[in-house]
Amino acid sequence: MIDDTTINVIIVEDDLDAVNIYKHFTNQLEGFHVIATTSSGTQTLQMLNMIQPHLILLDVFLPDMNGIELLREIRKKYRGIDVIMITAANDTETVSEAIRGGAFGYLIKPIIIDKLVATLNKFKTVRENLHKNNSINQEHVDLLFQSNQKDVPEQVEKKASYPKGIDKHTLKLVRNHTQVLETSVSVDELSQIVGISYSTMRRYLEYLVSLDEMEVENDYGNVGRPERKYKSIKQQ
Repeated sequence: MIDDTTINVIIVEDDLDAVNIYKHFTNQLEGFHVIATTSSGTQTLQMLNMIQPHLILLDVFLPDMNGIELLREIRKKYRGIDVIMITAANDTETVSEAIRGGAFGYLIKPIIIDKLVATLNKFKTVRENLHKNNSINQEHVDLLFQSNQKDVPEQVEKKASYPKGIDKHTLKLVRNHTQVLETSVSVDELSQIVGISYSTMRRYLEYLVSLDEMEVENDYGNVGRPERKYKSIKQQ
C-alpha cells in the first residue's frame, strides 16, 4: 500500500537483470516503491519532467552520458531528489565527484544485497529524522552526516540486515543444505530435502544467487521449458 510516507524510487540502469534485482529487493522493503525504471540519461531527464521521485538509484555507465553528469543535471533542476550511485566505477575521481555532487551513497558492483538494503534503510531513517523536527542538535546532525555504514547503531544495522521475506533462521537452514551440495538441484528437489514450500525455497535460492553464493543453470534435459537448477559457489 502506497501512502504519503512512501519513498518513491526510480532506477536508472541499462542492465535489465540488475534492474530486476534492485526493483525486487527495493519493493520488498517497507516504505519503498519503485515507480519507474529508465535505461539512459536522456530517458531519465524526460521522465523527471513528468514525475519526480524521492530517490534515484543511478548507474555511472549509461549508453548516452556518464552518470555523474546526470547527477549534476538532477542537482541543478531537482534539488529535492536524492541519489544513491550503484556502479562498477571504483576510481577515486568518480567517487569524489559523486560526493561533491551530493550522492547519499555509493555502492560498487557486484552489489551485495545486504549492503543495498542497509543503505536504503539508512536513507529512510535519515529522511524520517529530518522530517520529524524543525530543528535538531549537533549530536543528531553528526549522526545524520555519518557516511560509513559501520557508524550506524548496531540495532539499526541488525534490523536492516535482511529484506522483507527473508528470515535469518530460515536462511541459515537453507545455507546449511546448499553449502554441502556437490551437484546442482532444482527448487522442488531442495524444498523436499529441507522441508519448506516451493515458493519459499525459490525466494531464498534467488536471494543467495544475488549474494553470489549460488549460481543458476538451465537444464534442457526434458522437452519443453528448461528447468532452473541451483549450484553452490564454493568460496575460496
